[in-house]
Amino acid sequence: MGEPTAAGGRSAQLKHTGLRSGWTTGACATAATTAAYTALLTGDFPDPVTITLPKGQTPAFALAAEELTAEYAMAAVVKDAGDDPDVTHGALVRATVRILPPGSGVVFRAGPGVGTVTRPGLPLDVGEPAINPVPRQMMRDHVARVAARHRGTGDAEITVSVDHGEEIARSTWNPRLGILGGLSVLGTTGIVVPYSCSAWIDSIRRGVDVARAAGRTHVAGCTGSTSEKTVVGLYGLPEDALLDMGDFAGAVLKYVRRHPVDRLTVCGGFAKLSKLAAGHLDLHSARSQVDKGFLAELARAGGADEELAAEVATANTGLAALQLCAARGVPLGDLVALAARDQALAVLRGAPVTVDVVCIDRAGTIVGRSTSAGPGTTTPDLTTPKP
Repeated sequence: MGEPTAAGGRSAQLKHTGLRSGWTTGACATAATTAAYTALLTGDFPDPVTITLPKGQTPAFALAAEELTAEYAMAAVVKDAGDDPDVTHGALVRATVRILPPGSGVVFRAGPGVGTVTRPGLPLDVGEPAINPVPRQMMRDHVARVAARHRGTGDAEITVSVDHGEEIARSTWNPRLGILGGLSVLGTTGIVVPYSCSAWIDSIRRGVDVARAAGRTHVAGCTGSTSEKTVVGLYGLPEDALLDMGDFAGAVLKYVRRHPVDRLTVCGGFAKLSKLAAGHLDLHSARSQVDKGFLAELARAGGADEELAAEVATANTGLAALQLCAARGVPLGDLVALAARDQALAVLRGAPVTVDVVCIDRAGTIVGRSTSAGPGTTTPDLTTPKP
């Protein structure tokens, strides 16, 4: 096996796709908020406006629109999703900021084109604007920085809107999840990772090759940056042992089957890994969905009564099902991790690889883990996943 000439790890893997990254809706909203709040305190809009992303990158955004009155400031940027086929690419993301009395803190509102949460099971309370936790924190942090620089109090109302967002949202899962009136403001890193099946699978294979060439005996397939942080915290794995698996669990397992390592950890969000547990190897929302009926069967295997199983089967989201079970002492997260591990072993077809699975929530909290197991391991007391 020839040693690859380039460094490994997630950064090299992303670079190898050859695709241009873009910015999340959350990053765009943060840039617009920063510009608008700066204008309220100074009378001028910074253009371009520079923000700091969670991993330290400092992109600059040109303003597409601005408005300043005695009561509020509005700034807008056009979302650039790079080479990703994101339905929000080209959308105009606006932030309207008003100064609030000292002690009010930062308050978020949903403007036109941004949805409102109407059903439980999401990382936001019912009635809240669909602005996810990480974008909220990014906006809070930038408001605080601008306030410190220009002697503001940092108390502000931020209304995020997306032009034509309600129309765009019809082609997303938001209506089915009970997010009504528009889009969600998303993003955990601020960066949109470009999506291409062939390029991404090729980059996974290259990541395995690099890890093996470096003598790594333990690698981790991670669905995203949050799961990557989790496995680093658990196992102290170096960068070149981390595979950005994304939605392509099957690509990791099939390549590791042909090019084994001693140990493979699969780590990702509970909902995504519940799909692997049910036998899906492509975890993208457009090609596989969380099977709540399957989760109900797992819950029964873990001791749930028929009432709880029925609630799981009709839950709004996988997270809601997990919360229902946790409240009644049924370890659904562990059951999903165990079933996902056994599915992974089935795909490995006896390859000399030990597998364990870690399920996390959106905040990176571990909500389920399997034990490690190698070839020949089965768990007969769990419901049989779909082929």
